[in-house]
Parts: sequence; structure tokens; C-alpha cells
Amino acid sequence: MFDTMTLQVLANHARAAAENMAHTLHRTAHSAFVKETQDFTVMLMDRAGDTFAVPMDLGATWYPGLTYGRAIAMVDDYRPGDVAFTNDPYSGHVATHAPDTHLWKPVFADGEIVAWTGGHIHNTDMGGAVPASLSRSLTEIHQEGIRFPPMKLVREGVFDEQILRIMQTNVRKPALNIGDIKALVGALNTGERKVHGMIARFGKAGFVQGVAALKDQAEAQARDILRAIPDGDYRFADYADEDSDQANPCRLNLTLRIRCDSAVLDFTGSDPQLGSSLNVPSGGDPRHTMLLVGVYYVLYTLNPRILLNTGLTRPFTCIAPEGTVLNPVAPAAVGMRSLTCARLRSVIFGAFSQAIPDRMPAAPAGNNCIVNVMTRDERTARTVIAAVNPVVGGGGGMPWRDGTNGSGADAAYLKNTPIEITETEVPVEFVRYGLAPDSGGAGRWRGGLATEMAFRVFAPDTRITARNRDRSVFRPWGILGGKAAGLAQMVLNPGTPEERQTGSADTAILGPGDVLLVRSAGGGGRGNPLEREVWRVEQDVARGYVSTDAARRDYGVVVGDPQATAALRAQAVAHKGHFHFGPERDGYEARWTPAAYDALTAILAALPIHWRFFAKTEIFRRMDGNGPEAVHRAFEAVCARFPDLPRPALAQAAE
Repeated sequence: MFDTMTLQVLANHARAAAENMAHTLHRTAHSAFVKETQDFTVMLMDRAGDTFAVPMDLGATWYPGLTYGRAIAMVDDYRPGDVAFTNDPYSGHVATHAPDTHLWKPVFADGEIVAWTGGHIHNTDMGGAVPASLSRSLTEIHQEGIRFPPMKLVREGVFDEQILRIMQTNVRKPALNIGDIKALVGALNTGERKVHGMIARFGKAGFVQGVAALKDQAEAQARDILRAIPDGDYRFADYADEDSDQANPCRLNLTLRIRCDSAVLDFTGSDPQLGSSLNVPSGGDPRHTMLLVGVYYVLYTLNPRILLNTGLTRPFTCIAPEGTVLNPVAPAAVGMRSLTCARLRSVIFGAFSQAIPDRMPAAPAGNNCIVNVMTRDERTARTVIAAVNPVVGGGGGMPWRDGTNGSGADAAYLKNTPIEITETEVPVEFVRYGLAPDSGGAGRWRGGLATEMAFRVFAPDTRITARNRDRSVFRPWGILGGKAAGLAQMVLNPGTPEERQTGSADTAILGPGDVLLVRSAGGGGRGNPLEREVWRVEQDVARGYVSTDAARRDYGVVVGDPQATAALRAQAVAHKGHFHFGPERDGYEARWTPAAYDALTAILAALPIHWRFFAKTEIFRRMDGNGPEAVHRAFEAVCARFPDLPRPALAQAAE
């Protein structure tokens, strides 16, 4: 058994090893998306493939509960020096979209595997229908680029050149892919050396026992947090703007059931598997890391000393019915799963907000729009594909401070690339990059401001993909009297006669001289804005965060006039209720009530999976009222129009 001090020493060694892996990758990667934006992970895993250490200083923060066990088992006869890999979302349930290439390496001691090093890099492009491989409009996995099921990439220290040639032939920028993959192999080698160092210090048996104890400690810490939360059923739903090019909202629904030191996250009532790439390939794993990312943020907020490893997932069980947006079946497209995961985090935050309102923030922006450019560089006479920058929105108002500007809490790991580097590597000119005034939700604690970025291109047929664009219809919500935040938008040639709003479209084709502006959403406000100190409001106005009109309208503050402010605040009426969603969602839910969605869920669940999204779209098209009765009328009209729908299932649903 490990005493508390020795276990902490091991935890520190493991964390330091993971940090060293991250620095190796960060310093040797080729693409800006890995070396600057830091869309990568590294981790140490036990013999079963369960993560027991991750870095905190570099890389993505989605994966402390990831297990590689199923993918590891799909490869035979591991030997020292081997490295296996996959990017297939439907093989092993490690990769979750094709650009994420996961690698893992066995660590041997005395002839047996005692640990694994692993991680992923987000490749700039994996081929497929669009540059950078990702668009909401894609409808099946085959359009999203080349996929490799779990297989050996490196055999006893030697790369498989045939696999590399296949990849090079099928992707748009092979040098970036191969360079980043080799950098990740270097990081795995660093991790292997560090594991051997820990074995030398703690002994082989001591290391194995200590890793198990680290997971047990994380589990105990997570259960301690749950015991301090009141038992109950907490239901919350939220929406992505569009489920596909059909432009109906995508609903995620959660019933959070907390009982003592365990919790069930039941996602029944979420939308069916979509005919777009917003699906999240969880494989039905009750503890899949993608379903629990929002939980990691909650646990770490409530206990910043919690160990981040798979042990903290043990108290939680997720229910995601097969054939739904959170558990699709092949060949559903999944490339934009990160947009849905952003909304998934908002859903989890909303449920916990009801359970522990005194400790939870308002909604973060919940969008991390990543802008990719494919254009011609006239300086080098070459085609360039690059990630320009993530456009991340504001954080929600906290219980004790304003939300973070331009860096929403649930996507803050994505670092911005300095403009000078982008303009050096990509033929674009930035004309605006900063914070958007009046975009944070009003509150006693204001929501963080949105980021907006505008750039000019110079070549014809410049193709833009702005993946994960969302929150242009449904606002990030405020809580406890705070107001919902400002909406996101994408505008072509703003301020000119050619100005055009693009709605929720995530692709655009630009010509020479065109300017594209991308703005994220802000963070929701927390607490009554009429209780915000006047000096804070006036400071926000002086800094350009809040306009004088918004100060008067939202905060009841007339800048520089205390008497007028006092009179205005005396007449103002504060918002009542736990959540403030904004007029868009209020209007939508006047028709699509929770009862209406319950009726829709029952109907769709009775259909074969391949009929569900079609039926949802047709029901939406025929809705002529509100509530469950209107859903059933629309459903009956669909039956009449499409007699080939499976009649027994339809009859059962109607009953």
C-alpha cells in the first residue's frame, strides 16, 4: 500500500512525465494547429489502457478519462519499439473524428507490458470532400477522409513506409501530417523513458500498484464531491443551431440523477442520429470521455486538486440510446462532433447549475469556431491549407467574478496563433482581431466578451471552413437573474455594399479582396445586473466592453449621473427565474415544449435508426401548432405521405 505522501510523489512524477511528453510534441510539431493552437493530447496509461496522467500546461483538456483498451486489443503481438495508431471513429472508440490520429506505444519491463504512452494530434487535413476534412454538411463517414483502423505504424522502431505512402496519397498536405505524427512518436518515446525512470524509483511492482492507487484516489475524490451535492433529478436541455443543412435545431436533453456518491447522466430525449456530421461516436460506452468532458470541468472547478485520470469516471454512468446523436451507428458522419460536444458541456453545466446554484457559473459561449483557409500563395506559387485561428467566445459569469473575455472556460485550451505567424505562413491580412463590445451577458457578474476576427484574402477561389460555428440562433444562457449573451455571426465584406450574413453556414468561397468577419458568442451573465456596482459598469464603458446604451438598458446606469442612475434603477424590473435564455429560445420553446419533445422522442425511438432523422425532418416541416398534439398530427401527416414507413413501429408509437 502507498502512503499519502508517496502516492503524491508518484502523481507528481506522472504529471511531470506527461508535461515532458507535451513539450516534446509542442516543440517538434510541423503544423500551426498543433504547435500553436495546441490541438493535441498526450497521456500515460496503465496496462489496461486507462489514462492515469495528463499534462495541464499544454494541449487539449478533454481526455483525462480516455481508455485505449479496446483499440489496444485490436492489434496483436506488441514488441518493444512498436507504435500502433488509428483515426477511425468506429474502430476501438478512441478516435472520434478522422483528423484526430491517435498513437500508442507499449512500455515493457522484464519482458512484459507495464504501461502505455499515447496521445493524438489533429491533422490539418485527412482528405475527403472539403479542405480540412470537416463540414457540417457532410452526411457519411466516407466523405470525411481516409481512415485507418487500429494497426501498427512503427514496428520495432521502424516506420511502415507503405502506410505513410497511403496517407500521403490521400491527404492535401502530407508533409504536415507526417511531420506531426513523427513529433508525436517522439513524445511517446519521451514518455517511455519517464516511465522507466519511475520504475527505477518505485520498483516494477510498486509502480503498477501506485498507478492503480492513483485511479482509486481520483474515484474517491469524485465521490466526495458528489456526496456534497443534494440528491435529486435535474433535467436540462440545450440546442445547437442546426442539425444539418435542413436547418432544424439539434436538441440535447439530460436528466442528471444524483444519489449519494454516484450519478447517472441519462441523455434519452436527445435528437436522433443526424444526417450531418454533428454526431458524437461514443459507441454506447457508459463512461466515454466525450460524454463526460463537462463533468471533468465541474469536478475540477469544485476541487482543483482532484487527480485527472480514468478513476474519476467510475462514479458516473451515461445512458445514450443507440441511434441517437450521442451514439450513432456507422456510417454516420462525425467530423463536427466537437460542436455537439460544446453543447453537451452546456447541457451538463445547466443540470449541475440547478443542483448547486451557488457554485456554478452561467453558460460559456459554447462555441470554438476554428477557421481553416485553403488558398493560393502567389509568393511561393503553392496551395496553402492552414488553420488561421480559433475564435473562442467568453466565459460565463462566475459566482465571484466576471466571465473571462474571449476565452470561454470550456474551450480555453485552444491557444490563439499570433497574427504575425499566421500572416507569415498564410497569404491573408488581418484587419480586425479583438473583443466584441456588448457581447457578454449582463449580470451582477458580467459574461465574458466574444472574440471577433476579420481577415482579407488575395487569391480567387479561396475556400474557408469555419467548423464548430454555433450560437448564432440560441444564446448562451444567464442564471440567477443574469441575462443571456450576444449571438455569434459570420459576415462577408462587413460595412460594404457587398455585405452578406452567412447564417450558420460553415463554408465560404472568397475572391480577391474579400474580407470575412467571424464573431463568437459571449458568455452568459450571473446575478441581477441591477446589483452590479455602478463603478464596475462605468469601468466597462470606459474600456469599451459595454456601450453607454447597454449600460442604461441592461444595468440601469447613466454614466456620470448618479441621480439619474438611482432613478432608473428604482424603476427597473429584475428578471425572475433560474435561467434567462433570450427571446429566440423562449419563442422556439413556446411551440416545441418539453411535452412535445417527449412525444417526438417516443415516435422516433419506435422507428428503425435509418428512418429517424428523415421522420424528424418531415415532422418539423408539418408542425402546425404547439405541444404533443401538434406533434402527433404532424406524424400522422407523414404516415399518409410516406406509406413505406414501417407500419407496425409507427402504430406502436402512435398508441
